[in-house]
Amino acid sequence: MKLLTQHQAHKAMDGDGVNIRRVADFSKLGLDPFLMIDEIKSDDKSDFIGGFPPHPHRGIETFTYILKGGFEHKDQLGNVNSIHAGDVQWMSTGSGVVHSEMPLADSNDGLHGFQIWLNMPAKDKMRPARYQDSGELVLPEFTEAGVHFKVLAGSWHFGEQTLISPLSELAGSAKIADITFKANAEVALNLGADNNDNQFVGVYVYRGALQQSSLTSREPNQQHVEFPAGQLLVVDSQTPLQLQAGGDGAGLLLLTGQAINETVVHMGPFVMNTQAEIRQAVEDYQMGRFGQINE
Repeated sequence: MKLLTQHQAHKAMDGDGVNIRRVADFSKLGLDPFLMIDEIKSDDKSDFIGGFPPHPHRGIETFTYILKGGFEHKDQLGNVNSIHAGDVQWMSTGSGVVHSEMPLADSNDGLHGFQIWLNMPAKDKMRPARYQDSGELVLPEFTEAGVHFKVLAGSWHFGEQTLISPLSELAGSAKIADITFKANAEVALNLGADNNDNQFVGVYVYRGALQQSSLTSREPNQQHVEFPAGQLLVVDSQTPLQLQAGGDGAGLLLLTGQAINETVVHMGPFVMNTQAEIRQAVEDYQMGRFGQINE
């Protein structure tokens, strides 16, 4: 595996005082089609109890994955649903969504999850909103040689296994998988036909660490280095993907997608292609054209 860039998640605050760790790129587009990865991880209720009260979006998709605790989602389209540990949720906001995400009562024991933003191509930014969650559906998974694969979005080929998530229409043909490793376990992955020079491949480490030897060619006498939790590693899509956990094991999100290669103009919850479109989004929201959540 060839490491291209390395991004450290930074502390941030969003919603009603929710503490998060964030990796974001709205300008250089080094993560295209992804825009942002937010991780919420705390056993202290005060870090997340405020949740995310009603707020708008236009021009993006949000993908939420919960490892511990949960959220209740509500939107102006009438969708009301709770997502718990192991669940995923996809919202393609298109021309506009107003939604809220509030922690569930059983999050008293802590909350750990992710919200990932994806850019939408210009041709789709004003289409009607779409919503889907895993609900009663089964997300495919399997374990082999100390490595556990769980497919969250898209279709994946792991060795002889082909696993397809019920959520497979993300912008940029994006795919997301959760891979966990026992101590020192390793795996080699072939991304197959998706492995091209316009393909983004990223590895977000959320638990434990990956060993340096699995990511870069080693020089003689090179000091041993690990990539710990909170790192997003962007790797070359043309190089075979080899991953090895450190001595405490590892948990990571593997993300791939086709670069959209379009201008991004970002302001708060809106991501469009021009400043005029941003101004229109703000006006539409202020004039109530997005609708509102029925409590």
